[in-house]
Amino acid sequence: MRDLSAELLAWYDIHARSMPWRVGPADRKAGVLPDPYAVWMSEVMLQQTTVAAVRDYHRKFMGLWPTVGALAAADDAQVMAAWAGLGYYARARNLLKCARAVVSDHGGVFPGDYETLLTLPGVGPYTAAAIAAIAFDQPETVVDGNVERVMARLYDIHVPLPGSKPLLTDRARDLTPLARPGDYAQAVMDLGATICTPRSPACGICPWRGPCAARAAGTVAELPKKIPKKKTPTRYGIAYVVRRSDGAWLLETRPDSGLLGGMLGWPGSEWSDDPPPAPPLTAEWTALNDEARHTFTHFHLRLKIMTATVPTDAKPDRGQFLSQHDFSPAALPTAMRKVYDLAAATLRHG
Repeated sequence: MRDLSAELLAWYDIHARSMPWRVGPADRKAGVLPDPYAVWMSEVMLQQTTVAAVRDYHRKFMGLWPTVGALAAADDAQVMAAWAGLGYYARARNLLKCARAVVSDHGGVFPGDYETLLTLPGVGPYTAAAIAAIAFDQPETVVDGNVERVMARLYDIHVPLPGSKPLLTDRARDLTPLARPGDYAQAVMDLGATICTPRSPACGICPWRGPCAARAAGTVAELPKKIPKKKTPTRYGIAYVVRRSDGAWLLETRPDSGLLGGMLGWPGSEWSDDPPPAPPLTAEWTALNDEARHTFTHFHLRLKIMTATVPTDAKPDRGQFLSQHDFSPAALPTAMRKVYDLAAATLRHG
């Protein structure tokens, strides 16, 4: 087992990916320490987003809020707006809660042990293990999708996910070395992301090609096995897009709970098959031919768009008008921005 980890670390020393939040193996050897805040930020962003997409977001967030104290003091709406495009906004709300907990309960310093990290808002077992290992070089076992795939192939494990996760975690724990556990955790993830890929893995240049049981058995392409996913359902709704004659837009803040909680959006219906609510005000409504489509993790969303232009003295039953100077489409979550993109041209020229 020690030989396997040593072989992988030797490979990582040469082939480690460069990332904004990562201290590379050469710098780590020279004594440069990772910034726990930057590591935590990257792990939260990477929960449902690719490394390629997260790079620019991470740079933007670190530029706007370079320390955990700066993030803790940030305006909620600004953080939510900056988060747009990164997935569930609940994670952005937990980001703020966690930053504020680190400042209020830990003097602005991230704790370095797994158990204490678990007490922070929004930090689960995976994130706690990743921070402890990568930022503090603790011998914690970090298991993401890449690591699951590598372990399933290395040991030729055919039990389908998610049922095999405990077994795969045990195998990964057996290989985690006491020396350089942070580099090792990143090495396994890099191996899965660049060599032991889901399709067409580059087995010929893999540092673990010799001991790989699935390669010997010819079952690499079959692993890891997964229970077939259920068909993704589609939900439907209506978005009412209203522009006042002075250029102001009618928006409302969504409830704190649920998807896009606490975010600005267009007045509309629940996303279901229930009858839609009444429009937010009396107006001459026009239905767009195009509908806004967006995919969340567990369902597809299709929004019918109703537009209207109203006079400056219009009194809505829901929401409030924001002047064109106070409104920025970039502050909208992606699903709502798609509605804006389709409706804006019609309302400008209608």
